Amino acid sequence: MREITVAVVQLAPRLCEVSDNLRRVSEYVDTICREQPVDLIVFPELVTSGFECGVRFTDLAEKVPGHTTNLLAQQAAGYSTHIVFGLVVKEKVESILYNAAVMVGPDGDLIGEYRKTHLRGEERMAFRPGFRYPVLETAFGPVGLMLGWDLAFPEVARSLALDGAEIICLCASWELPFTEEWRALVIARAFENSVFVAAANRIGQEPSYTFAGQSAIVGPRAEILGSMDQEAEGYAVARIDLDEVRRMREEQQLFQIRQPVTYRSLVRRY
Repeated sequence: MREITVAVVQLAPRLCEVSDNLRRVSEYVDTICREQPVDLIVFPELVTSGFECGVRFTDLAEKVPGHTTNLLAQQAAGYSTHIVFGLVVKEKVESILYNAAVMVGPDGDLIGEYRKTHLRGEERMAFRPGFRYPVLETAFGPVGLMLGWDLAFPEVARSLALDGAEIICLCASWELPFTEEWRALVIARAFENSVFVAAANRIGQEPSYTFAGQSAIVGPRAEILGSMDQEAEGYAVARIDLDEVRRMREEQQLFQIRQPVTYRSLVRRY
């Protein structure tokens, strides 16, 4: 068996307060790892800044690697764990910003990053979309990253699964009143791709949004292995066996039975 322990953290970032949010993220890592050995901790989307920062995103953006990445990488090394978190990143051209997720690992290294592809509403004014779905190699197996609204597009999780991902880390700022959609989509993405999904969604309020929480760890048989309710701040932990991915894929044959030649409409522009 390839068993690992996974935690998803649910909190309410304080808008534009990067230092304070980073302190709270670091405290959660300390708390979780002191209670039990953990292999992977997943935090929400834009956890260091909050969601509705508008033009202030330009001032809050960081390069990768940068201060936040380096700090959490040191902490990951101290606890021999992996940490996935969302933040706003910038390129060499300071005005080019991305809504991104980063993974750091137990060697104190940057394992990789993903830039959100499916931007919604005012996100399209603040960020550029990404265009790749990287699968990151870790000591326990291949990992995919998704952000927020990517969840609504089945092609994202399917692409990651076809490229080998056995667990997908979803960092989200999914809002009310779409809680039922959140639950349904997280479970569907896990089952239809025979993967584990570790979905960390934020809570709290900002000027235009109230966020839905309901963070969860879901297995490839659509079983909920750990979850949080809508309003609570905290975390859920689950022990998972990544060999279950292979067993489920052999049993269901979801990939083998696919008929890609019939899916031409999937790549047609609307």
